[in-house]
Amino acid sequence: MDFDQLDADRKDLRRRNRNLGLMVGAMAIGQILSLLIVFKLVGSERTVVTPPSINKSFWVTRDKASSEYLEQMGSFIAWLILDVSPSSIDWKKDILLGYVDADQYGALKSRQELEADRLKRINATTSFAPQQLVASEDTQSLVIRGRLRTLVNNVETANEVKAYRIDFGYAGGRTHLIAFKEVPYASK
Repeated sequence: MDFDQLDADRKDLRRRNRNLGLMVGAMAIGQILSLLIVFKLVGSERTVVTPPSINKSFWVTRDKASSEYLEQMGSFIAWLILDVSPSSIDWKKDILLGYVDADQYGALKSRQELEADRLKRINATTSFAPQQLVASEDTQSLVIRGRLRTLVNNVETANEVKAYRIDFGYAGGRTHLIAFKEVPYASK
């Protein structure tokens, strides 16, 4: 038996064990730091509620938004739905669906896809010029009145005054579109 070789092997094993111990220690410190960071982030979720463009100051609480916020969001939603052309309806539909309440998602997606097919088939463009916004903080809704102009093959086929009601849900710091429907022009 070669004691010098045995002693060298023993020293090599100790060096390897020491290196493995240092690696395990570094990994344990990394795990502890990761846990500390996770614990610090838990409960600190921040939801930023910003309409696409800010024209007025507004306030939001846990379950309601101010009429100014509803006006800005409603104008944006109306623009996504009513100011469309065959080339813009698809990307506007995708943006709109990001704001839709989960319960209404399927119905609104089907409605927008049918409208997109119809606009493309007849080569139509619609544009909406809002004239009046009436927001209700109690019902979290907005009635938007204005003029809807329709062009088919660049020929104006309609230019009518219309009113639409937009119902919002506000939960978890985020506004959701619940309904968008045409209402009689004189309704509130």
